Amino acid sequence: MAQIHHFDHGWITPTISYTLSVLGSLLGLTLAARFRSARSSGERVWWLILAAVAIGGTAIWSMHFVAMMGFSVSGTPIRYDVGITAASAILAVVAVGVGLAIALFGERAQNARIIAGGVISGLGVAAMHYTGMAAMHLNGEISYSTTRVGMSIGIAVVAASVALWLAVTVHKPLAIFISALVMGIAVNAMHFTGMSAMSVRLEAPDELSGATATSLIVPIGATVVFGILGLAYALMAAPTEEDRAAAAYLAARRESSQPGTIPRQPVAPMAEQQPSRGASALGGGAWTYRDRSR
Repeated sequence: MAQIHHFDHGWITPTISYTLSVLGSLLGLTLAARFRSARSSGERVWWLILAAVAIGGTAIWSMHFVAMMGFSVSGTPIRYDVGITAASAILAVVAVGVGLAIALFGERAQNARIIAGGVISGLGVAAMHYTGMAAMHLNGEISYSTTRVGMSIGIAVVAASVALWLAVTVHKPLAIFISALVMGIAVNAMHFTGMSAMSVRLEAPDELSGATATSLIVPIGATVVFGILGLAYALMAAPTEEDRAAAAYLAARRESSQPGTIPRQPVAPMAEQQPSRGASALGGGAWTYRDRSR
């Protein structure tokens, strides 16, 4: 069996991968909170898509790719199939999006919907992980420990269920931040448990197809950075409930100050309205005032 290294660059790659998973979870939970306060179905769908991209794309898939930067096998180079790698990213986003839709849409049987969404998302995340591993080409035969694969899938399902529960219930900034720290631990635990299930038996050297991890850093890194900036801009640009309340208040003030509004006139307390003789005779509407205080 070949010797496998999971931290080829020391603690740099796991630190960056954990930071990405926390940042993606933080954005995703914040976007989920915006989903709950949305006023229309179109807004809800928009926030759901962004939350799926934040959690599935940033917190899970980009964390997986960065962690793979520290992965190496003694005696063989490693190449990656670009198409399968991209498919694994799409799989992560879609799986998280489906789970979020099940958990967030609707009001009845919320716990059951969270569990169902967690199972679907967790299986999708596990499928993303092993799809990403299938994209890896090396001079050897890869095998997996069934027990540890099962453990990684179980961790993925539990982590996804907890993430969905947090997306449904958490709304305060401090609680969202603490939840993102916990989600980061769960995502990394799933990844490295799955990686520990892997073993490699070396074979004769051969020409390997695919891209190196180094050549993928720039395009994937740029995509992740611009994606995070775009998600952050969407959060800052969208009006909050306080913004909407302030806008409604200002609109009411402007409407009340429009020209043509007749102010209410005060009525003298000791005055008594009586019709004049001419008005009484005609039965018309001319009125005079007689003040009894004099």
